[in-house]
Amino acid sequence: MYARRRRRYLVLMGVCLTLFISAWAFVRLWSVPVAVGMCVAAMVIPPVAVIVGNRREPDDRWWDE
Repeated sequence: MYARRRRRYLVLMGVCLTLFISAWAFVRLWSVPVAVGMCVAAMVIPPVAVIVGNRREPDDRWWDE
């Protein structure tokens, strides 16, 4: 249950880092506006990752904590 949420969070943050690093490592050489757009997309991912990582699932037993 928690491992599934952690995996989703890590995947989203990995996508965020991949977008950011690739935008300024090699995409900027072809198109700066595309690189900026990739960074804007990477900027939106961390809040979404936090929401996904903290969302309660149907099988969570939150009342036992």
